[in-house]
Amino acid sequence: MRCPQPRASWVAEVLALIDYGAGNLHSVANALKAAGADDVHVTSNADVVRAADRIVLPGVGSFKACAEGLRAIPHLVEAMTERVHVGGAPFLGICVGMQLLASRGLEHGITPGLDWIEGEVRLIERTDPAIKVPHMGWNDVSIGRHDRAGGLIEAGEAYFLHSYHFAPEQGTDVAAMTDHGGGLVAAVARDNVVGVQFHPEKSQAYGLALLARFLEWKP
Repeated sequence: MRCPQPRASWVAEVLALIDYGAGNLHSVANALKAAGADDVHVTSNADVVRAADRIVLPGVGSFKACAEGLRAIPHLVEAMTERVHVGGAPFLGICVGMQLLASRGLEHGITPGLDWIEGEVRLIERTDPAIKVPHMGWNDVSIGRHDRAGGLIEAGEAYFLHSYHFAPEQGTDVAAMTDHGGGLVAAVARDNVVGVQFHPEKSQAYGLALLARFLEWKP
């Protein structure tokens, strides 16, 4: 895919890619740059996050490990919360980074999440013996009935890898769905916060197009 060149409005923007020891940072950073990001800061520095124009939170591993790793870095959660909820910076959570938006996760016990979007992260139920967990590979992304992401998420096919799924309390927070032996939430959105369960950095043209739209997104 030939990605659009960065627009003039992007040039001065700083994107903070959060480093808390639980994300596929190299691949995500490269994908963001391929999508047009001009200044990607891989950082765990709260001051850099407070000054960022956009924030991306990746995540690989268990909900518990990711939540604990994020909270172990002094002032990082507070800086993210301040910049996103007070400063209005657009925010993208990827995979477990999306799940951390929930109130709590049930993997290895109950672990508090960021509670930015009410709900919990549960194990995918095997309602059909033919369905494998983890949910791994390419699958359809269908737009939800309530798209609060303002067109940021489009229908298509993306790469998934997860055993737990985000179940929001409010259906209006669901931006997109996928199907794996039943409906699973593929994306959530509220105001200037969006999260995707799939991996844009592994989703080839579909993922790069999503990241390019995020770089332009003005919620």
